[in-house]
Amino acid sequence: MTIRTTRARAALNEEALYAYLQAKQPPEHVELQQLREVTRTMPRGRMQIAPEQGHFLAVLARLIGARRTLEIGTFTGYSALAMALALPADGRIVACDVSDEWVGIGRPFWQRAGVADKIDVRIGPAIETIGQLEREGAAGSFDLAFIDADKENMDGYYEGALRLVKPGGLVILDNMLQGGRVIDPDNNDLRTHVVRDLNSKIAADERVDRVLVPIGDGMTLARRRG
Repeated sequence: MTIRTTRARAALNEEALYAYLQAKQPPEHVELQQLREVTRTMPRGRMQIAPEQGHFLAVLARLIGARRTLEIGTFTGYSALAMALALPADGRIVACDVSDEWVGIGRPFWQRAGVADKIDVRIGPAIETIGQLEREGAAGSFDLAFIDADKENMDGYYEGALRLVKPGGLVILDNMLQGGRVIDPDNNDLRTHVVRDLNSKIAADERVDRVLVPIGDGMTLARRRG
């Protein structure tokens, strides 16, 4: 058997396994599915999380009984919708993004899903929004924070999220494997460098219980200790 044939079979098996994984997920809400299909046609559609990540976020939100959630990086709103659907009737999400145009794509889907009133959109640099939330007295008030924004500021987002979540609260970070670039010693682009350093920092961070899991492009879960 040639190396090329072996690689082709491995790729085929990987695709088949992923299809199996998708088939064994719970049904995707119709508005989530339609929003995902719309977003994937956009030039930057790859920024959207995968459906299994949406299910994962929803289960985590329900598991910890989240009511107050922070999202740093909303894009077209798939992850915000996934979490809003998982929150109780009095649950709220503060959703941060720099583009009202992107967020505007998701708003009709939020409306049709009946959760638009759960999502408080804050347009502007997320670092500034984090500071504003702290000035409003929101430190230690969030149950969960999901970070999926520009990687250059990930360390600042992580530190801000730790201040905003309560003891026992959960911070979730996306794209922590950077498509495998984090293990390439010759890759020192800024995004990869920042994520690589943050992975090392969180691994040694005794302020949190933490784990890096290979779902999507790598997701880190960090539970703030009391």
